Amino acid sequence: MQTVFTAERLWDGQRLLEKPLIAVEDGRIASISTRKDNAAPAASDVRDLGDALIGPSFFDVHIHGSAGHDVMEGTEDALAAIGKFLASRGTAQYLATTVTAPLDKTLRSLELLAKLIAAGPKPGQAHPIGIHLEGPFLSHARRGVHPPDLLLAPDIPTFDRMYEAAEGHVRLLTLAPELPGAIEFARHATSKGVRVSIGHSDATSEQTRAAIDAGAASATHTYNAMRPLDHREPGILGIVLTTDTLFAELICDGIHNTPEMVKLWWRAKGPERGILITDAMSAAGMPDGTYQLGGFDVQVAYGRATAHGALAGSVLTLDRALANFVRFTGATVDQGLRLLSSNPAAMTGFSDRAGSVHVGAPASFVAVNPSGSLVASVVDGILLH
Repeated sequence: MQTVFTAERLWDGQRLLEKPLIAVEDGRIASISTRKDNAAPAASDVRDLGDALIGPSFFDVHIHGSAGHDVMEGTEDALAAIGKFLASRGTAQYLATTVTAPLDKTLRSLELLAKLIAAGPKPGQAHPIGIHLEGPFLSHARRGVHPPDLLLAPDIPTFDRMYEAAEGHVRLLTLAPELPGAIEFARHATSKGVRVSIGHSDATSEQTRAAIDAGAASATHTYNAMRPLDHREPGILGIVLTTDTLFAELICDGIHNTPEMVKLWWRAKGPERGILITDAMSAAGMPDGTYQLGGFDVQVAYGRATAHGALAGSVLTLDRALANFVRFTGATVDQGLRLLSSNPAAMTGFSDRAGSVHVGAPASFVAVNPSGSLVASVVDGILLH
């Protein structure tokens, strides 16, 4: 039997459609029409989501874990727990994001993640469609909680070992462009189809521009772990906010950035280049306590995740990030949806697998109310929320 989902509007990744009818069969979208043009088939199971806006499922390009598990565990059980939790909050795809760790541990995690990515998605679960290497090629001065003794200078042979261990599934890499050899390194990574994201960096304006010229496509959690803005030496942050071709991530939890700075980022990057992320770690979806990020302890209390007094990721989910963004900026919900669906898909080159709602695609989409809060999450045709 077909299931037909309807709501007030559909934003399919490109355009708005009034009063849509989305027919789902065997976990895929069989047709998209409107109530004006058609009626739902008599034998179908109709799910009316009221005044909600339907849009593409969320795609998180920067997430370390959730539901008590870290992606670097690399086990089927860990990714199943993460996948079920994320799907319930509207996320259908993500980049499994590593953190700086001993090289042998990182290589082992990448090997395990590669096998799970290749195995394909499990119905009703969010699935990693690539890997984000956050570390070890980061600045000591802006390392955040990344262990200082494990940071490495950009080294092409070391990167190639990681890329091979991941069986080519590395899609995004965070790099501090001021490090010796970083520009040649960025060119090499880009030549393999890896998107370079500048971050955890104390770079000057000139060093940042050189990285962009070498192919850098995005910026990692804008404002956080970056040289502060100065009116005579804008540094990395000034270039991130004023380079129209550069995508830029943001953690919109009200903890990493104030609402005023979120609004500034939105004005600078706009609907075409902004990307909302969670930077969530294993404590997302869990009660307060002590959890793991990579291989070190993180204390979580009152929504803040810290290690040694510094912020250590977040417990944010993308549905909350969207609602916060709409509230902080006054943007429309469909504008907000771009930032966690079609924009991350475009930046990573995964637009064929994420970021849109179209016939023939897996039936994975969300419904959100006018304030941006999640009403429903559908992953592979399964209604989860």
